[in-house]
Amino acid sequence: MQTQMNRRSFLNVSALAGGGMLLGLYLRPTLGAQGGPPAAVPLSPNAFVRITPEGLVYITAKNPEVGQGIRTSLPMVIADELDVDWSSVHYEQADVNQVKYGPQSAGGSTGTPTNWTPMRQVGAAARQMLVAAAAATWSVPEAECTTASGQVRHAASGRTLGYGVLATRAAALAPPDLATVKLKEKKDYKIIGTKVRGVDVAKIVSGQPIFAIDFTVPGMLSAVFHKCPVFGGKVASANIDEIKALPGVRHVFVVEGGTNLTTLVGGVAIVADTWYQAKTAREKLKVTWNEGATASQSSAGFATQAAQLAPQTPAQWVRQDGDVDAALKGAAKVVEGAYSYPFVSHAQLEPENCVAKFENGKLEIWAPSQTPGNALQGLMSTLGLQLGDITMHQVRGGGGFGRRLTNDYVVETAWIAKVLNGTPVKLLWTREDDMAHDFYRPGGFHTFKGGLDASGKLVAWRNHFVTYGAANASGAMTTANSASYGGDEFPAGFVPNYALGQSIMTLGVPTGAMRAPRSNGLAFVIQSFIDELAHAGGKDPLQFRLDLLNMPMIAPPAPPAGGRGGFGGPQFNASRMKGVLELAREKSAWGKTTLTRGRGMGVACHFSHSGYFAAVADLSVNASKQIQVNKVWVAGDIGSQVINPLNAENQVEGSVIEAMSHLMNWEITIDAGRAVQTNYHQYQPTRINQAPTAVEAHFIESSNPPTGLGEPALPPVLGAIMNALYVATGTRIRTVPLAKSGYSWA
Repeated sequence: MQTQMNRRSFLNVSALAGGGMLLGLYLRPTLGAQGGPPAAVPLSPNAFVRITPEGLVYITAKNPEVGQGIRTSLPMVIADELDVDWSSVHYEQADVNQVKYGPQSAGGSTGTPTNWTPMRQVGAAARQMLVAAAAATWSVPEAECTTASGQVRHAASGRTLGYGVLATRAAALAPPDLATVKLKEKKDYKIIGTKVRGVDVAKIVSGQPIFAIDFTVPGMLSAVFHKCPVFGGKVASANIDEIKALPGVRHVFVVEGGTNLTTLVGGVAIVADTWYQAKTAREKLKVTWNEGATASQSSAGFATQAAQLAPQTPAQWVRQDGDVDAALKGAAKVVEGAYSYPFVSHAQLEPENCVAKFENGKLEIWAPSQTPGNALQGLMSTLGLQLGDITMHQVRGGGGFGRRLTNDYVVETAWIAKVLNGTPVKLLWTREDDMAHDFYRPGGFHTFKGGLDASGKLVAWRNHFVTYGAANASGAMTTANSASYGGDEFPAGFVPNYALGQSIMTLGVPTGAMRAPRSNGLAFVIQSFIDELAHAGGKDPLQFRLDLLNMPMIAPPAPPAGGRGGFGGPQFNASRMKGVLELAREKSAWGKTTLTRGRGMGVACHFSHSGYFAAVADLSVNASKQIQVNKVWVAGDIGSQVINPLNAENQVEGSVIEAMSHLMNWEITIDAGRAVQTNYHQYQPTRINQAPTAVEAHFIESSNPPTGLGEPALPPVLGAIMNALYVATGTRIRTVPLAKSGYSWA
């Protein structure tokens, strides 16, 4: 069920047993999925703020935490408006209940824009009620009272009362209308905008068991789930009886599964007293598989098919402006380039895992899901349960990057728990499971042709995009998850003659969103080809982009396909992108650095998930093709407020490191319908000793509402490094990973 936080939401306040204050937010459900009246569900208050008589302040962290820092930033917002010291705040992780808490997810960089205003309102409302309680106690006007550090003060009489003393009386007052509460002005923030260490950092660095992989319950058994290496394959036969006789093994059974790869697929479940026993038993498992149609697919086959499609007319046109053929024919210079990028695995450090117990028709589950609401839907549809039959707890995930948007491992655990019926079970994937059964970032193939006039101005752009997908119910080909290319992506709308066409190859390999979905591949190819055009026209690459952004914008012929992820469209503001480019130019001293042989600087910019970002990379290359990224400058505009600058810096630094992994070694190769790379020795991430010497993050605080940061900093880094490599070597690399061209990090 979807819910919303707006004027239809209202406060609920109650007194705690033994005194104190519990402040929650009722969320009235929106219309049902079929457009009927709201479902008749009891509205329960969610305790966003809990103040004990002793003055302890507990703030609920509502969203999943997978390393993006939301467990810290949202409580910071409430605490600032509440006017308490951050050192006095304790957080409590919410369970999954979107009627109580509103949308709960970690994806699309939506946590900040969705919750910025509602969380401020909750904190401000609690503060207003505490002020009212103090004023009534003293018989003074509320206007004469102020707050600071968890106290209400009356300056005229010099009296103060702590929130703990006032909490019970405040709980008895009528709550204010959220739409009317007075929010702080930016100049009065005390916590928002300050560098705050993550609430879990001390536990993480001291090795305390806070991640999902560490979670246990009494009496728990351990499980592994062996699936066909070919995506969508099913069990034909297996030596079940032999495996049942092995030490520690309690249960072995075939799961038939279905055709939906995002929920439950076929395989063999092995449940044992310990995970080591289950894993050891799995090594003796012998399965004959019905592999299915995907067994005929391979990366080599896709590359051959794409090469055949590239020179042909695209199967469909995504966008056409002007007359590209005529403009290219009349251009003073024509530039061509064919680019490609591969399938990529999320490769988060923590493999998929989950704990569940099914008993008396009820399911209790502990999961590190990024989309727990979707997980509930999958559990209901697959296990035949009702929403009230499921209790779902949020456990911190050891990374996600989009992988945990898909809840297949959650449904698998629940299915096994239902078979066990009464005994809790923990499913833990191996690293090989995790990499071989991912929902990969899809690859893509781009054939560009651009035309420049005599002055070096871009007058024509054409791209034939060959991507992946499948036929829908009506037989039309549609792109796979995260494999599309919207007609609003820059430079669409800024080139008078523009054409984007696409052709789709049938794919049985599952794909999904990965940090900055679509943008993490598109930014590399688009920004690299823009760079090619700038150099071909004898233009400064950064100024070339600014000149493009100064062109009158041509509106797209239809609503943008990219939504929050697109570069252009009605939501795109060219001035904001120019602002981050100018900031990147200033901070990197662009154009003022003397570049010796083997050293280059490159620039790129991209808009995704409502964030405007530009990056400049400075790198050096030696004769052995070893690359040292000396420094990266990242400039961003994510609105009027960076909630936690320390976390913002961490997110930018992480984006740079991950972008380097994309560029150098990350590639999943499909052969006979299965992934070739299944562990880190075949799929090496960037190591700490290969990281840039320095990464600088700079932000423009614009007048726009705050937006998220987990994703939009990554895409331009890809282009900036590749463009710097061209300057350093004089060779344009159009295919990643770079290791295939003989490069490595120094």
